[in-house]
Amino acid sequence: MSEPVQAHIAEVESLDHDGQGVARVEGKTIFIEGALPGEQVEYSSYRKKPRFEKARAGRILKASSLRVTPRCPNYDVCGGCSMQHLDSNAQASVKQRVLEDDFWHLSRLRPEIIYPPITGPAWGYRYRARLSVRYVEKKGGVLVGFRERSSSYVVNMGQCEVLPPHVSALIMPLRVLIGKMSGPDKMPQIEVAIGDVQTALVMRNLADLSANDETLVRAFADEHKVTIYLQPKGPDTVHLFHPLDAEALYYTLPEFGLKMQFRPVDFTQVNHGINRMLLRRAMFLLNPQPGQRIADMFCGLGNFTLPIARSGATVVGVEGANNLVERARQNAQLNGLAERTEFGVSNLFEATEESLAALGHFDSMLIDPPRDGAAELCKALGADAPKRIVYVSCSPSTLARDAAILVYEKGYVLKGAGIANMFPQTSHVESIALFERP
Repeated sequence: MSEPVQAHIAEVESLDHDGQGVARVEGKTIFIEGALPGEQVEYSSYRKKPRFEKARAGRILKASSLRVTPRCPNYDVCGGCSMQHLDSNAQASVKQRVLEDDFWHLSRLRPEIIYPPITGPAWGYRYRARLSVRYVEKKGGVLVGFRERSSSYVVNMGQCEVLPPHVSALIMPLRVLIGKMSGPDKMPQIEVAIGDVQTALVMRNLADLSANDETLVRAFADEHKVTIYLQPKGPDTVHLFHPLDAEALYYTLPEFGLKMQFRPVDFTQVNHGINRMLLRRAMFLLNPQPGQRIADMFCGLGNFTLPIARSGATVVGVEGANNLVERARQNAQLNGLAERTEFGVSNLFEATEESLAALGHFDSMLIDPPRDGAAELCKALGADAPKRIVYVSCSPSTLARDAAILVYEKGYVLKGAGIANMFPQTSHVESIALFERP
């Protein structure tokens, strides 16, 4: 007779960057999915290393007052969210703590001011998404949705609470549509891109659509009032399929009187509401003035560039992707700001003091890099560096690393920092920081 499995019990101390509870048992750190600080939980480990274990929470023996019932029926398996069991209002506080801890533990810095968190609706906020598609006969045919946690399997879902309701309502019709097509196993993903008045679906088709497939897709687009794009190969092959007279995707920034056009595979912020509030704070911290010359590094399609230009300043936007720079130029023209903007293509991950100096003097600079951060750009700042830098980050650890460069090597002061809850129900931390030279 085999021995009964012994239940492991732990007191949870904190949350890590991935929203997992952190406990310490006999000198070893245990990362527990689904556990919250202050709780006593039973857990079972699925990965064991000499110094740590990865585990999942079982019974909650002592629950946190901040624990809530997850809204999504697929929460236990779906990899799209990791914090639905934590009260939505408390999530911002947890993320603020992650940011502060990274500043201190990775760079021994503390901001002079902690900005109030930027928050918005906790549900239905996700205006960009990449949905996986799989044909699984034993699960009833086609599945459309996010992948399971730590797995390539697709969740058997019929709705998603973080997608806007009209997009969540498309999941089941999409399953039916692809199931009727000639190659249901030849369409591995659908990318969703939503503008102010239009929803676009980019269907990744590994095989040409048959005549009947095309009829089905057109009928789907007409019935659900969406625009369909096809992508037979790489991103450059994305093309409009139906309707052919569809209006270009765009989002507006009413506070700055701007209309920003984009293609469905261009990078845009997932959360339009938080993006608008983040822009407001960035403009307040940057304080652009007529006559100033300001740099927007990693400018994308001009999301920060054009609001800065609207203030009357002259803005130089730099980005590594040709297609985004072209979109930024088009948006500047569309909004009557071409004369106050200049755009260039450059790999900022290879920035040098010489390449940065060649751009000329800047009074201020905004930096909005991807997750890898902007270490080389920060190192390239010379004696003529701008007095003020506003840094928008999607990774608190790389922000902390770059902050150390700016403070200890370049003489800046970390004046303030705070988070923007761009991705509620997830552990993703978006933040903004202000650096100034005395």
